[in-house]
Amino acid sequence: MRPVTEVAVEGQSQYSPQSSWDSKAERRVLRKCDFHVIPILYVLYMLSYLDRINIGNARIEGLERDLGMTANDYNIAVQVFFVPYILLEVPSNIMLRRVAPSAWLSSIMFIWGTGPLLLIALKFLAYALAKMDGLGGYAGWRWIFIIEGLLTLVVAVASKWLIVDWPEDARFLNDGERALLLRRLENDKGFAKMDKLDKRAIKRIIGDWKIWVGGLMYFGTCVSNYSISYYLPTVLSELGYSASDAQVQTIPIYAAGLVAALVTAWTSDRLRHRFSFVIVGAGINVIGYIVLLAQANVSVKVRYMALYLIECGLWIGAPVAIVWVTSNLGGHYKRAVGSGIVVAMANMSGFVSSNIFIPGQAPRYPVGYGVALAMTAVAALAGTVLYLGMRQENRRRERGERDHRLLLEKEQLDNVGDEHPDFRYAL
Repeated sequence: MRPVTEVAVEGQSQYSPQSSWDSKAERRVLRKCDFHVIPILYVLYMLSYLDRINIGNARIEGLERDLGMTANDYNIAVQVFFVPYILLEVPSNIMLRRVAPSAWLSSIMFIWGTGPLLLIALKFLAYALAKMDGLGGYAGWRWIFIIEGLLTLVVAVASKWLIVDWPEDARFLNDGERALLLRRLENDKGFAKMDKLDKRAIKRIIGDWKIWVGGLMYFGTCVSNYSISYYLPTVLSELGYSASDAQVQTIPIYAAGLVAALVTAWTSDRLRHRFSFVIVGAGINVIGYIVLLAQANVSVKVRYMALYLIECGLWIGAPVAIVWVTSNLGGHYKRAVGSGIVVAMANMSGFVSSNIFIPGQAPRYPVGYGVALAMTAVAALAGTVLYLGMRQENRRRERGERDHRLLLEKEQLDNVGDEHPDFRYAL
């Protein structure tokens, strides 16, 4: 084991923290970044996610009837959305290195806002707009798409000027604060660099087992995610609620998921630990699906409670899963391409979730709930493999078993990403 002067940190590597900058100034800069960078990205992500699931609300407002959809037509309609999601994920991430994020993100948002079915599924708004049924000769589900689509377009235009592109261009910081932020970012990057996408880098990315195991973990999680997103209004309507009441009943379920996500984010960050939250979330999910599989023997209230368990379990595990994987991908291109692969794999779960809720099996959906439960177990198993593998790799690096990489030419060593011997994986 070699003597080193650097301090290895989970999820990164860096020099001994002999910081020369003012901690108060640093906190002030971070607060400014939180205020100026996060809100618009939060709105964009919310719209991106909700746009994909609004068809579930439109379904119970008469979409299938008005469009003459029968048998598995709805399942197929949901499924086709995932083809471009999968194919364009990695190229889109690479484009962010070549095009200003404000231009790229606002442009693709404007494009999806013009789509006839890719519109926001804000639950209160969906409920209110459904009451417009018949207005102007349009069904309520059409008004959901029309008005919410306009909101998407307005936000897309505004985001061009609200998104902050790069730290160097942050106009909300003065020169001193900008310099402090850049030093902090460089310090966080440490040795885990991959700023050139050459053949060696591509080989390292494609050959990284963490990306594929992490993608499988996220895939299993997202089967449950998309299943409940697309079919929750339908399940509620089949529990005896009217279409409008089913819209309303989704609100507290999603609110519970939000609380679970926020509590998990704060707790996991304080503990600097991810794995256990993935397992806990999966466990809660499994309980919810077991209840629904046994719904013939339980009351409607218990079945409704099971939906809360599934939503909370999902939002305990899903955000942690993707953050856990990406935080262990060191270097710009390793993280950009690797996270794109992981998310693309997760979007493949849409092919599963859109086909397992078979109309003829309503309202019990044994295949739907059974497959979602099985995929949750797959996610937990993949997460366990990821944890054990990275823990073992950390131990090998502590023993100096990866120090031979230090003999690489400097140009190569500066582009190995998280394979650098001084990088430590977050568990």
